[in-house]
Amino acid sequence: MESSSATSSGSTRREATRQKLYEAAVTLIAEQGFSATTVDEIAERAGVAKGTVYYNFASKSVLFEELLRHGVGLLTASLRDAAARTEREGGTKVDALDAMIRAGLVFIDRYPAFTQLYVAELWRTNRAWQSTLMVVRQQAVAVVEGVLREGIERGEFSDEIDVQLTAAALVGMVLVAALDWQAFQPERSLDDVHAALSRLLQGRVSGSHQGH
Repeated sequence: MESSSATSSGSTRREATRQKLYEAAVTLIAEQGFSATTVDEIAERAGVAKGTVYYNFASKSVLFEELLRHGVGLLTASLRDAAARTEREGGTKVDALDAMIRAGLVFIDRYPAFTQLYVAELWRTNRAWQSTLMVVRQQAVAVVEGVLREGIERGEFSDEIDVQLTAAALVGMVLVAALDWQAFQPERSLDDVHAALSRLLQGRVSGSHQGH
């Protein structure tokens, strides 16, 4: 029987290995596509033996599926944290959405290859991991839906808004705007991009300042 400290150091080591494999896989697949990427290349890029990949993941598809879960899980956690932080600071639900937009941009800035992959896979069909992708997408969108519902209950938002579509639209706005920023306007700062999306969120595009 291993001591608990030996077990925890073993699992920490395994997590570190998995992290290396995720990073190698996401970079390679973003560069050359899923089909063209081999397990050999992933192992080589991660600096591990090929057997290590199969020890951690049954196949390349399983690795990719876990990668999607892992990446969207990190994003979901950062959205939750942003909403909880705003709540603690006594902010409004608009403030919470604004903080989540920023958290999304920070995530995408940190994991650009993952974001490109995720967006590309979202629109493909007949993939083995399509159902997993839908489940993890829903987890991220659900965080935004929760904040919208609370805003409606508090009378901050109109009860006429369509929560599901509005949440999907906000997530989509951040994803697509961030990819556009990185591909076509990389000279702009994160603050700059956040400010532009913040204006959209707060309905300050039309130039009318009702209630301000």
